[in-house]
Amino acid sequence: MVEKATVRVLVAKPGLDGHDRGAKVIARAFRDAGMEVIYTGIRQTPEMIAEAALQEDVDVVGLSILSGAHTELFPLVMNELNKRDMKDVVVIAGGIIPEDDHPALKEIGIAATFGPGTTTAEIVDYVNKTVAERN
Repeated sequence: MVEKATVRVLVAKPGLDGHDRGAKVIARAFRDAGMEVIYTGIRQTPEMIAEAALQEDVDVVGLSILSGAHTELFPLVMNELNKRDMKDVVVIAGGIIPEDDHPALKEIGIAATFGPGTTTAEIVDYVNKTVAERN
């Protein structure tokens, strides 16, 4: 009998945004869904996030941002992941991200963007489905 691998998720807070309640809520939701969760804490650089993702051998990187710096920071995170040949990692984003910015984020490789009002169940379901499709 083949055992299903546990999904490993890194939840990260890029930049100087010090508000992490949402990141902690989603980290707990992933954990409660049976995923292994690594939470980086606040004020992480793109390099720190990518290196943690590499070292922890994650399936998913969840970026949480409220500062409005997503258009500057997310491309840097994606570049750092690509430098480490981590193109197979699913990258999702959440927080205060205007709808108008979603297409540009998708273009750089952010698989999905979740805003206020998205349930944790929706995000967990998306991650489970997307990781299963990639495996």
